[in-house]
Amino acid sequence: MRLENVGLRYGRGPEILRDIDVALAPGSFHFLTGASGAGKTSLLKLLYLAHPPSRGLLTLFGQDATLAARDDKVEMRRRIGVVFQEFRLLNHLTVFDNVALPLRVAGRAHDDYAEDVSDLLRWVGLGEHMHAFPPTLSGGEQQRVAIARAVVVRPDLLLADEPTGNVDPEMGARLMRLFMEMNRRGTAVVVATHDPELVRTVEAPSLRLHDGRLERTRTT
Repeated sequence: MRLENVGLRYGRGPEILRDIDVALAPGSFHFLTGASGAGKTSLLKLLYLAHPPSRGLLTLFGQDATLAARDDKVEMRRRIGVVFQEFRLLNHLTVFDNVALPLRVAGRAHDDYAEDVSDLLRWVGLGEHMHAFPPTLSGGEQQRVAIARAVVVRPDLLLADEPTGNVDPEMGARLMRLFMEMNRRGTAVVVATHDPELVRTVEAPSLRLHDGRLERTRTT
């Protein structure tokens, strides 16, 4: 995954991101830091192909994503797990069915994925809420559903936007262990956070957004 001289603006407004130039190796783990409003979410949207860059080159999985056809972009997105701040759960589906949805879309049968989904929900502390509906859950519980949905497909790339923002420190540490285990199995992970304590939990490089530009730092 590589961004070369990438810029991003919304409409005719000023550039939110400027001259972004970074390469992230397959199977790597990075934190994305910066003050609130620095553009962390915008950069994740670029990587998820939710918004095209205004200029520059974005390469994902060895393909030029800026020129890719629509069907090719759909296939790229299927290799990416995303944890959004706003969760984007489907309120008419149960917790189990929300998490299983990417597997159903991929064509897997219920009997094939039921145990995997149940095990994952127990791991994130939602084993007793599998048949509940999202509106009945707390914000932290909804966030854990969103995380389980993002990781259940074992994506090649996981993008997590403030994934521990609504959970207590103990659950936050548990979720980070889940991300680290996925990384150990080959998933490239990018965790956007403004929490320095979270960054200290994993010995991994950090990418810091400041004034629309990206700076590479190291955790201490």
